[in-house]
Amino acid sequence: MTLQISDADKVRTLTLNRPEALNAFNEELYLATATALREAAEDPDVAVVLLTGAGRAFSAGNDLKEMQARITDPALADQPSHFPDLVAALAALPKPLICAVNGLGVGIGTTLLGYADLVFMSTTARLKCPFTSLGVAPEAASSYLLPRLIGRQNAAWMLLSSEWVDADEALRMGIAWKVCPPEDLLAEARRHAEILAGRPIASLVAVKRTITEPYRAGIEAATERENAYFVELMGAAANAAALAEFTGRPKG
Repeated sequence: MTLQISDADKVRTLTLNRPEALNAFNEELYLATATALREAAEDPDVAVVLLTGAGRAFSAGNDLKEMQARITDPALADQPSHFPDLVAALAALPKPLICAVNGLGVGIGTTLLGYADLVFMSTTARLKCPFTSLGVAPEAASSYLLPRLIGRQNAAWMLLSSEWVDADEALRMGIAWKVCPPEDLLAEARRHAEILAGRPIASLVAVKRTITEPYRAGIEAATERENAYFVELMGAAANAAALAEFTGRPKG
């Protein structure tokens, strides 16, 4: 099971569960997580969604082996990805989303934090947006959301450098709200989730919508821009070389 789902006290916990792959998102996990977010949105007994990862990683991002296979295998190249389903579900989620970043977060493991209402990070967690090291463009409207969340220069560094950002730096930037020792992370995140879950769901939804509605058009426009550049760059020389180096496979 690539995604574990549990309910307690009106908090639905989603645990990314591919620890052997550092919770990298393959198509199965993209679809499972998107479906779970949509179901949580519709469930009258769910007030808050808490997202975390199993094992030592939050998420290592896109499964690069699967990504390279989609480039080099014509049979896979035309198959639609469920990545847009996940982004759409994150953008549309009307209830509070709390992320407990238990370990490294790479790519979508970082950019999805732009959709979170509260982010808790372990002191041992690190974040990275590896787009330039992979020769591709940003994703998940991060080029729009990150500058608004952490400021243009912090966002520029994360998106342009492909360098790691540790928990203390993430807290200073504002992408993390609280940093906790690893053994306290989930309990702290859950404690805050339960505080929110004790409020009327209709009120939570109204507050979140008043916060997020002004960003909706910007997210859609940024997603279109990013997708256009991603299509242009994916499979190009720099991207093909980076993926081949990572996977140990020939470029094509």
